[in-house]
Amino acid sequence: MTEILIIKPSSLGDIVHGLQAATSLKAQIDHVRISWVVRDIFAPIVRASQAVDHVYVFERNAGAKGFLKLIKELRKTSFDYVFDMQGLLRTGLMTMRTIATKKVGRSDAREWAGVFYDEKVPLPPDGRRSHALEILLQFCTVLGAKPELRSPLKFREVDNLSLSFAHPRGGGKPIVMFVDSRRAEKTWSGFKQLTELMLREDRSRKVVWAGSSYVPDRGAFPPAQFFNVTGNTSLVSLPALVKRADWVIANDSGPMHLAAALGVRVLGIFGPTDPRLFGPYPLNAPTNVVVQAPVGALKLLSAKEVYARFQKARDRFI
Repeated sequence: MTEILIIKPSSLGDIVHGLQAATSLKAQIDHVRISWVVRDIFAPIVRASQAVDHVYVFERNAGAKGFLKLIKELRKTSFDYVFDMQGLLRTGLMTMRTIATKKVGRSDAREWAGVFYDEKVPLPPDGRRSHALEILLQFCTVLGAKPELRSPLKFREVDNLSLSFAHPRGGGKPIVMFVDSRRAEKTWSGFKQLTELMLREDRSRKVVWAGSSYVPDRGAFPPAQFFNVTGNTSLVSLPALVKRADWVIANDSGPMHLAAALGVRVLGIFGPTDPRLFGPYPLNAPTNVVVQAPVGALKLLSAKEVYARFQKARDRFI
């Protein structure tokens, strides 16, 4: 059994990409056991992944005490490989203190993390202009596997999961909108207007708002067509919710990447970030659609423009 430790504490979108790389590695190499270091707030989704066998929780807010506690736990196991997929000083120090035959990191590591590696995986042919997932897939080459997706992302079933609002009842699967983002400059403010346009066009359509932060809808939409679970969307239920969607419409965010990884049709709304580097992957898949704001300014992107792009993409599947 080959023991691998992946260090990828955050953020959600990066973790989804890391899980895809781990899934591809397991699909190509037999007898691999994968452990994972993840921040406590993201631990539920890593635990739910079928690609991960054991989870080490990094309590970042616990300071030096939390860091030392994690290191103590890590040093109880001798790994064959440690993959630092984060490439920052903190994760470099974790790599240094872990007991492993080979310690591997990113060629584009920052904050001097690279000094703690025995080996650095090469960047893809496009170098730093490569997609974020393609960079992580390079870790597969360390074990002789190909740096490409070989298996879809899969999650363990969650018991007693109530998502009745997302089940088709007369109007088909809902459109799930993730209306927030981790960074304010990546958050589009037009979801209310977009929802109005969608519900007005089709009285049988259902829209679900989801996300980690509560976004009020102020009772603006018919209860039979609309459900708001913002502020109450757990990471445990996130994969199941996404899989029940007809379309996912989201800012550049972790849920957008999760939808693409699960093969759900997704429309990503981009402002200052480059969709060529961070868009739903693979970029050329007909199920992965991107709208980029003029000059990268989301305030210049209207709901009518997004809706027109959605209609054009939707019509390809009718």
